[in-house]
Amino acid sequence: MINSSLKQLSQMLAKKEISSVELTQTFLSRINQFNPSINAFITLDEAKTLTQAKAADVRIAAGKAEALTGIPFAQKDIFCAKGWQTTCGSKMLANFIAPYDAHVISQFDAAGAVNLGKTNMDEFAMGSSNETSYFGGVKNPWDFERVPGGSSGGSAAAVAARLCAAATGTDTGGSIRQPASLCGFTGLKPTYGLVSRYGMIAFASSLDQAGPMAKSAEDCSMMLNVMAGFDERDSTSLNRPKEDYTRGLVSMQGDKPLKGLRIGLPKEYFAEGLDAGVAKVVQDAIAEYKKLGAEIIDISLPNSKLSIPVYYVLAPAEASSNLSRYDGVRYGHRAEKYTDLMDMYCKSRAEGFGAEVKRRILIGTYVLSAGYYDAYYLKAQQIRRLIADDFVQAFKKCDIIMGPTAPSTAFKAGEKADDPVAMYLQDVYTIATNLAGLPGMSIPAGFSNGLPVGLQLMGNYFDEARMLDIAHAYQQVTDWHVRMPELKIPEVAA
Repeated sequence: MINSSLKQLSQMLAKKEISSVELTQTFLSRINQFNPSINAFITLDEAKTLTQAKAADVRIAAGKAEALTGIPFAQKDIFCAKGWQTTCGSKMLANFIAPYDAHVISQFDAAGAVNLGKTNMDEFAMGSSNETSYFGGVKNPWDFERVPGGSSGGSAAAVAARLCAAATGTDTGGSIRQPASLCGFTGLKPTYGLVSRYGMIAFASSLDQAGPMAKSAEDCSMMLNVMAGFDERDSTSLNRPKEDYTRGLVSMQGDKPLKGLRIGLPKEYFAEGLDAGVAKVVQDAIAEYKKLGAEIIDISLPNSKLSIPVYYVLAPAEASSNLSRYDGVRYGHRAEKYTDLMDMYCKSRAEGFGAEVKRRILIGTYVLSAGYYDAYYLKAQQIRRLIADDFVQAFKKCDIIMGPTAPSTAFKAGEKADDPVAMYLQDVYTIATNLAGLPGMSIPAGFSNGLPVGLQLMGNYFDEARMLDIAHAYQQVTDWHVRMPELKIPEVAA
C-alpha cells in the first residue's frame, strides 16, 4: 500500500477496499516509527489529521469524492496552514501559528486531501542540504549519513521513505528537483506563476514556485491538477484556462511511441564538474529515450555558466527585502532583553536568523546599496534576460531539454557545510530554469554507488503536460521510480 500510486490509492478508496482513516493511520504509524531517525517532519497533529480523514470518508461515502480525496499528503513548512505551526525552518517563526491557509493548502483541502503534517526544510528555503534548519538536519533515507538535498529536504525524505503518499515543495533555484534527484523520486517545478504563491512564505519572489513531489510523473500530474490555477490574491498568478495534466499520459504502444520527439542535450551540462557515475546514469537514460524513438540533438546554453553568480545576486537581494518584515515587532521572534527599539531590532534578528540567512541578507543588502546597484543587481538582471534568450533559441531546435539534475549523488552531512560556494554549486544545472521562469522536473534514472541519480527535463513555458507525458513514457519502461530504500532504525548505544 505504501508504494501504491495516487491513482491506485484513489481507486482503492473509491472501491471501499480501504478507508481514508486506515490509510492515514498507516502513514502516521510509519512517521512515528521512522521520523525520530529521519527528522522529516517538524509538526504533527494526529487529531487534526484524522479529523480530515474521517471527513474524507464521509465525502467518499456520499459519492462526492475527487481524485485526491482521502489521500494523505505532507506539506512543506513554508505554506501557511490555518491553526498549524508554520516555521519555515527558522527560530524566527518557531512559535508562529498561521491564521489563514496558503492557496496550495486550501486547494488540497477543497479536493478532500488529508494533511499529515508540516515537513522540515532549510531555513527560509535557503540551502541545498536541509542542514540550515533550526530544527536540525534531515537524513537521506537511502543513507542516514547523507543529506536529502534542499531546501525541500523534509518533503523529499518523507516521499522517499514512504512516510506519505506524496508531498508539496517549493523551488527557487532547484529546491524540488535537486532533492528529488538525491532521494530518488519525481519532482516538478511548474512555469513561474502557474501555482499561486499566496500564503507561501517568501524567499525570492521572482523565483519561488510551488510544485509536487511524488513517486511518479503520473502522481505529479494528479497533484498539479489540484495545485495549478489562477488566484487573484497573488499578483504574479497567471490567469489562464485550467488544464488536465493527466490528459496526455501515453500508454506504450508500438516500438517507437516517442517518434518525432526532439531531445536537446546542452553541452554545458556534460562538462567539467559532473560526477562520472552520474554522467553514465544520465547517458543510459538518454539511450532509453532513443529506443523509444526520440531524436537526440546537441544544443548550447552559452550563458548557463553565469546562472550561479546571477542567482546569488538576485535571490539574496529579494530575500533581504522580503525578510526585513521580521523585526520583532509584529510577529516572529523577539529578544527578551533590549535597551531601545534599535537594540530590539538588532538582537531579535541576530537571535532569530541562522548563519546562512544572515549571509544572504548581507549580500542582498550590499548589492542593492546605492553604490553597487548598477554594478551588481542591474547587471545580473540583464544577464538573466540573456539566459532566458538562450532557452528561446534552444527550443527552436528541440521540444525538450534533458541533462543531469545535480552534479553528484547525495553527499555526506557536514561535507559542504563550511564551504558555501561548494554548496551553491549543487544547483548549477537547475537555477537557469528558475531565472527564465521555465518548467523543469527530475525523474529517477538509476543509481551510482548505491545512491539515486535524477534525470532533469526542461520544457518550454506552460509545457508541463507534454513534459509529464515524456517522463511517464520513460517510467513505463523502467522501474527506478518504484524503488524504495530499506529503512533501518539505527541502534542506540547502551
